[in-house]
Amino acid sequence: MKTLLFLLSQSIFFACAAQGQELVGKVTNHDIVPIEDVVVYHTSSNAHTHSNNSGVFRIKQLSKGDTLILNRVGFEELYVVVNNVLDTLRVTLYASVSDMNEVVILESIDALKLKTRIDLKTTPVNNSQEILRKVPGLLIGQHAGGGKAEQLFMRGFDLDHGTDINLTADGLPVNMVSHAHGQGYADLHFLIPETVDKIDFGKGPYYADQGNFATAGHVAFKTKEQLSQSLIKLDAGQFNSKRILGMFNLLSAENKSAYVAAEINTNDGPFESPQNFKRINLFAKYTTNTLGNGKLSALFSHFTSAWDASGQVPQRAVDSGLISRFGAIDNREGGNTLRTNFKLDYTKKINENTIVKSEIYYSIYNFELFSNFTFFLHDSVNGDQIKQKENRTIFGVKSELKNYFTLGKIKGSVSLAAGIRSDATWDSELSHTANRQIVLNRIQLGDINEANYFTYINSEINKGKWLLNLALRLDYFENSYNNKLDTNYAALNAKASIASPKFNVVYNYSKFLQLYLKTGRGFHSNDTRVVVQTRGKEILPSATGADMGFIWKPNKNMIVNAASWFLFMEQEFVYVGDEGIVEPSGSTQRYGIDVGVQFQIADWLILNADVNQCVARTLQDERGNDYIPLAPDLTATCGISVLHPKGFFGGVRARYMNNRPANSDYSIVAQGYTILDLNAGYRFKNIDLSFSVENVLNTEWNETQFATTSRLKGEEKGLEEIHFTPGSPFFFKASLGYKF
Repeated sequence: MKTLLFLLSQSIFFACAAQGQELVGKVTNHDIVPIEDVVVYHTSSNAHTHSNNSGVFRIKQLSKGDTLILNRVGFEELYVVVNNVLDTLRVTLYASVSDMNEVVILESIDALKLKTRIDLKTTPVNNSQEILRKVPGLLIGQHAGGGKAEQLFMRGFDLDHGTDINLTADGLPVNMVSHAHGQGYADLHFLIPETVDKIDFGKGPYYADQGNFATAGHVAFKTKEQLSQSLIKLDAGQFNSKRILGMFNLLSAENKSAYVAAEINTNDGPFESPQNFKRINLFAKYTTNTLGNGKLSALFSHFTSAWDASGQVPQRAVDSGLISRFGAIDNREGGNTLRTNFKLDYTKKINENTIVKSEIYYSIYNFELFSNFTFFLHDSVNGDQIKQKENRTIFGVKSELKNYFTLGKIKGSVSLAAGIRSDATWDSELSHTANRQIVLNRIQLGDINEANYFTYINSEINKGKWLLNLALRLDYFENSYNNKLDTNYAALNAKASIASPKFNVVYNYSKFLQLYLKTGRGFHSNDTRVVVQTRGKEILPSATGADMGFIWKPNKNMIVNAASWFLFMEQEFVYVGDEGIVEPSGSTQRYGIDVGVQFQIADWLILNADVNQCVARTLQDERGNDYIPLAPDLTATCGISVLHPKGFFGGVRARYMNNRPANSDYSIVAQGYTILDLNAGYRFKNIDLSFSVENVLNTEWNETQFATTSRLKGEEKGLEEIHFTPGSPFFFKASLGYKF
């Protein structure tokens, strides 16, 4: 009887083996760090899958002797012969000079993120501005001494400092709600560029996990879990520019890793009045695999920054010879800020098909900014200097349950998530000041509390070459404001909610061609001071959009992407932080075309280019008076990157912005520009020697521009014209790095 059962079990085993079984594998790099989004191909059946964020993949219908091909951008392609289907297959991928031949189009609704992975591999970043410029179609401008958050431009939006783009770093929200300077203010300077491992991005309001401010798009930065080597780096350049960076590997094991990083950055800038800019960054990260298929990550970061600024320059002051382009009408602008972050992430594998991801974070934030945009328009004696100041804490929790399923030939996943973000801001202030010391008049002073409760359900259904993504996000806001300038205490309160459906269709014709149609609704919240004044009405303006496009790899050396898109914005009320007033603006529409190309000319030489054209108009104004001020209608970037196996690296990069309207009737023009940057270096064993040049041609250009009404000393009345921050002239910097 026992013999009969044994023979029967062996028959069943070999029958299953003949039909093929499911293989479980795990992919890591040489430091045993899991690699996500590795494409795994079964050569016999043409079936394929991807590794998850733990490096784990599953692929069915495998038998002993079958061959798998594994590839991912930045790693050498690997062929693996399966010897035992029942054992977990452990695979190690080794880094390589980026080869476009390794690239396949990911089966996901955000497949374009592979572009930033290629770009990061070939042209690593070493400053905060460059890290934002890695996002195709995103241009930036700095206009306050280096310490203020950059002004952002994308898809026909003057995004100000983040009003219509959602920025996160390791899941930490960067955008600040109800900020003293402006809604959505996003200061990314707490992120050390060399710690960044990947940049994920998406354009439009099509992603369920992206909530507030994700209208024009979103960008998510993720830092490295582990260092392969420690690093000390020294930078020095013109304008008294200095930077010291240290990154130290503390722990490197199969189940644990830890490292710390620190940065000191100083710069006087090209201005006649030195910026006296100084920033200090600290960062630490610890990751461990816990018992019971869990993964825990702890993060700490801190940064503090202080600076002076020459402010925006009125064009007439330069034309008359009163000041030079790098001079100042009021050189007493500037500010200081700090942010401290704590974050825990925990991923738990419930069973073979279900995982739970949870996160909790806490941030402490202080901000103080002095500006003078109008000079002597309102106060002819003391000037119009203003102070914007706030103290804030941010607390957030989020948990997501994700289940993978298979129903016949249909594969898919369903995610259910819920969370809260709570901002407590006290002494949010707008004051008229003199010499940064004397408060002449308090315009706004109060405490703000804002809580955003959210939940979403997100489903992906994959059948054959089709991927359907259906999702619904719900957001609920509670706002309160205590005006400390009101003699009678009264905490004003308001509540509001919004539903954001998403529906995306992806057709993967092959691993080299993806067609897609994305549709969805998103929103950006308004400042609490607007919300309570309007009693919660019309304060969550929605953005409804659609994208139709493709990602195509016509040959092994080229990737082409193109999309036509449309975005409609509802009526909104905007709190103008510089004036402390509520300014209504009507509905708008934007539509355009994005085109991008990446081409590997040689094994060590990659060309990339992106062109973005847009028409942006208000809908309630007459034709000719319906321009959206500072909305870019044509932008482009292109570059050539060198990463030679013998140690040479570098590149040339150009960025372009067309002339654009500075006011609603286009009678005032914000001048466009074309800027060329260069970097080059040589890697010898553990030493990197390099240099970079910004604005190689020493072009005279305006980094940021505004149509502002101002009055200078001696003028009888104000005049509206272009006020600008001059872009950097030729700027040389050298770097020395040592890895150990």
